[in-house]
Amino acid sequence: MNQPTQQEQEYLKALESKLWTAADKLRSTLDAAQYKHAVLGLIFVKYVSDAFDARRQEISAQLDDPEHEYYLDPEGLTPEELEEEKAIELEQRDYYTEKNVFWLPAESRWQFLQDNAPRVIGGAELTIAGKAKKITSVGHLIDNALEGIERDNAKLKGVLNKAYSGLRIDQAKLVELINLIATIPFSHNSLNSKDILGHIYEYFLGQFALAEGKKGGQFYTPASIVSLIVEMLEPFEGRVYDPAMGSGGFFVQSEKFIERYANKYDIDPLTQKQKISIYGQEYNYTTWQLAAMNMAIRGLDYDFGKEPASTYTNVQHPDLRADFIMANPPFNMREWNTGVDDNDPRWVYGQPPANNANFAWLQHMLHHLAPDGSQALLLANGSMSSTTNNEGEIRAALVENDLVECMVALPGQLFTNTQIPACIWFLTKTKKARTDKAGRQLRDRKGEVLFIDARHLGYMKDRVLRDFSMDDIAQVADVFHAWKTGKEVNGTTYQDQAGFCKSATLDEIKKHDFVLTPGRYVGAADVEDDGIPFAEKMATLTEKLGEQFAESAKLEAEIKKNLAGLGYEL
Repeated sequence: MNQPTQQEQEYLKALESKLWTAADKLRSTLDAAQYKHAVLGLIFVKYVSDAFDARRQEISAQLDDPEHEYYLDPEGLTPEELEEEKAIELEQRDYYTEKNVFWLPAESRWQFLQDNAPRVIGGAELTIAGKAKKITSVGHLIDNALEGIERDNAKLKGVLNKAYSGLRIDQAKLVELINLIATIPFSHNSLNSKDILGHIYEYFLGQFALAEGKKGGQFYTPASIVSLIVEMLEPFEGRVYDPAMGSGGFFVQSEKFIERYANKYDIDPLTQKQKISIYGQEYNYTTWQLAAMNMAIRGLDYDFGKEPASTYTNVQHPDLRADFIMANPPFNMREWNTGVDDNDPRWVYGQPPANNANFAWLQHMLHHLAPDGSQALLLANGSMSSTTNNEGEIRAALVENDLVECMVALPGQLFTNTQIPACIWFLTKTKKARTDKAGRQLRDRKGEVLFIDARHLGYMKDRVLRDFSMDDIAQVADVFHAWKTGKEVNGTTYQDQAGFCKSATLDEIKKHDFVLTPGRYVGAADVEDDGIPFAEKMATLTEKLGEQFAESAKLEAEIKKNLAGLGYEL
């Protein structure tokens, strides 16, 4: 798996820190949920504008190049006429769309926005598309730019969040925010513009999740967890579905996985990406827009349904049977079932309780899974062992029907917004021997479940948050694929490892009353014998303890003496 070099990581870290610190200072009284969309919307405009400008410079060079088909022959033209002809050519929409670059009308280009923002703080008349137009505020100017982008790019119709006019933020601060985002360099000598954009989006989403607290995390899953799931499922081609998609992180990582896989096997990534169909659903309107922007930026085709809607009551893809389903739904969601029929066809393995949606999400995904598909979802740890309100019965039915493929226990402190311990469920409708979508020959795994205890993996990226390294992700993914194939994968051959992984039979799971907590099966890690006899080791420890007691008594006497000197007796 590729990852940025140390130099690239340092560059991105310096950039993210500078941008967030400045952006957060400008937030003032605006709440994080609103400000998130204001910032990310402007970053989107800056990115598409930079891409437009880069293509414009490319076209300009091609118009001057006698060897290029777009060469503009100056013969018979005065210098003024040549410049005029060139200016006309540079405004030809097809030159941009043929390279999958969004066409931007003049009022939607970043330079126009930045130049005119200070002028319209108190309202001003601007010339837009050859006509005078009254712009009442900086927010109005931004909304006007977004309207222009939507008008000229059908893919973005209804996607952009045009609500800047109504933001309760000082207009001068909005100008400052524009000037701050203008400093984002979507160019680097080794990183491409999408890498930079993706990193900034990801970082800002994480920071906003922290600022918003528990609610904010409903749309944000830490990138390392998303990467782990994607590396384990390997969505190389087929239909990919996320019924709780948030900002579309699973789709973005699926694209990155395809790029890595295609490069590894010398396959054209663009051709391979066309073999993926993206389906998603999201209830929150602004988050639905954010996900659509995320896909549009990357040139990915997607179907997010007719509208934002509840996955429980208004399924946007009723006939979908997906090859890969990945999701991070809200944990332990209460009162989810209003308007849901008790006889809903999704509840094949039992009626989910009204006070917890965990098994509703799980069964919704199974309902939409293709016969040879695979799914993964993050759930709270309680889902592995709870026996209240029919949850134990549903879990037992899933195990007995041989749908559970792998359970992964995660370490704590991975999430910005909750301390609830989490796990990943991997399910499949078939464990028979077959060739999967990534071309791996899978062995017959009927009656087996893999348990992985990853609680000891990861590193503390700061005082409160843990993260997975690429090596951590590879360790878990390679064990999973080695178990599935029965062959060596990246130097890993599967065998049970005490404290880490165990392949259990359905009978073993039944003996544990269908509790699926990996720790029950993998046991404790073996302690390496250091070769020192117990008696010798005990004598050394006792001697050391005696020294520590003596030192303690000495310190106690010194403290009493000092207190007595101050007139205090113990």
